[in-house]
Amino acid sequence: MTVQTERPPSGPADVRKGADGGASDRPVQRAAARVGALAPYLLLLPACAATVLLLGWPLLKDVLLSFQNLNMAQLIQHVTEWNGIDNYKEVLTGEDFWRVTLRSILFTAVNVALTMVLGSLVGLLLARLGKRMRLTLLIGLVLAWAMPVIAATTVYQWLFAERFGVVNWVLDKLGWHSMADYSWTSSQMSTFFVVTVLIVWMSIPFVAINLYAATTVIPGELYEAAALDGAGAWKSFTTVTLPFLRPFLYATTFLEIIWIFKAFVQVYVINAGGPDRLTEILPVYAYIEGVGNQHYGMGAAIAVLTILILLGITAYYLRIVLKQDEEGEL
Repeated sequence: MTVQTERPPSGPADVRKGADGGASDRPVQRAAARVGALAPYLLLLPACAATVLLLGWPLLKDVLLSFQNLNMAQLIQHVTEWNGIDNYKEVLTGEDFWRVTLRSILFTAVNVALTMVLGSLVGLLLARLGKRMRLTLLIGLVLAWAMPVIAATTVYQWLFAERFGVVNWVLDKLGWHSMADYSWTSSQMSTFFVVTVLIVWMSIPFVAINLYAATTVIPGELYEAAALDGAGAWKSFTTVTLPFLRPFLYATTFLEIIWIFKAFVQVYVINAGGPDRLTEILPVYAYIEGVGNQHYGMGAAIAVLTILILLGITAYYLRIVLKQDEEGEL
């Protein structure tokens, strides 16, 4: 025998209860939605705070210092002497600043061009090698990339040393006996040659590994289709490989411009901007004027102008890249 019980019909009280329950849930849902919307910003907050603390505050101090007349006497006496824009006037009206600026731009252009060409060739070579040879080359690239800048610069000082350098010894053995005791830091061009070899050697691994990683995402079917259409190696590269690699090349070139433009350690350690200050680039020029000559306000003004010039160069480069992307889409 089955006993059936009927559920009492829901009355107005139950309807009111359900309505009230839904209404009470809405503020909770809204609060959860707001927390969810703020979650990305909360996650970025520690990184932003660290950036402001480690970069923003020193930059602000540098800007304030650039409007001061600060030398060793004021520094010892803890005297703050404001001189307005006199430091900027002295820098911008002098010939040395513009000469060093032009030298820095040419130095960056040559190093970036060599790095991108050689790094791209090594990256494409990695994509064509077998597993063992690729692994061996990758290990060598990573070791060169991971070497500290000071250590690498010291090694190059030994390699190009005047009396006991390996480079001079090899050139002497190959028949160039005049290079046996050659001083690579005695002239502007030879010093820049050593610095350029060092910077390009340290920069190639980043470009090569980045480019090789980009080649791994290219679908193999595209190469097969190009081969069926009768495309050779060069045609396949220009129609398949290069379009895929173009965004990576743009991004890598952008980073290389920034890194090479502010290459202080390599230039200063090799010859301290010599001989006769002919190999100074803007970061070295700012350091020598500020710390070496104890004109700290002047050095700070040069550093601020260096940042503005670098921002202008990168903005010009990004404008070219965006314009080419728009033309490509059209």
